[in-house]
Amino acid sequence: MTPMRNHFKSIVFALSVVTLCGMPLHAQEPVVGSKDPESLFTSKDPKLNANKQVVLHIMRDLLEANHWSDAPKYLSQRYMQHNPNVASGLEPVMKFFGSRPQGPIPDKNSWRTKVVSVTAEGDLVVVAIAREYDDPRQPGKKYTSTWFDMWRIKDGKADEHWDAATIAAPAPRGQR
Repeated sequence: MTPMRNHFKSIVFALSVVTLCGMPLHAQEPVVGSKDPESLFTSKDPKLNANKQVVLHIMRDLLEANHWSDAPKYLSQRYMQHNPNVASGLEPVMKFFGSRPQGPIPDKNSWRTKVVSVTAEGDLVVVAIAREYDDPRQPGKKYTSTWFDMWRIKDGKADEHWDAATIAAPAPRGQR
């Protein structure tokens, strides 16, 4: 092996070690939402656009602004819920969320919810949002991840919902 080739191999090896050692420091890129989330709730296809608009109102008017008295406009009576913390049906969903204080419906650039993407296919609409969490490895630090919600639209209303929710463990005694 020539000295030049040997030198080149040493450089490649050294760069590989440096890169691998530095990976944990840069293991995750932050999840960032759109500056104009409402623009994501449109489609050139009229049916997909209509479905995305239903979900726009669910995200903005119901979940963001807590206008749950408007839920019958956007959710079917049977509204099947696949979140283990909320019962199915329009009334149980309105009861679960309805006690939250109502706020103004935000304009297109002032949503608190950081929407990353909106995808529609057939009767399904999937919304990905950025969520911030406490980093259990580094107290006082935060990290971002992506949350997904999916709705099935039937007759112009959300008829079914899925998300990544899980059942939380009971709080330890003394913290209830």
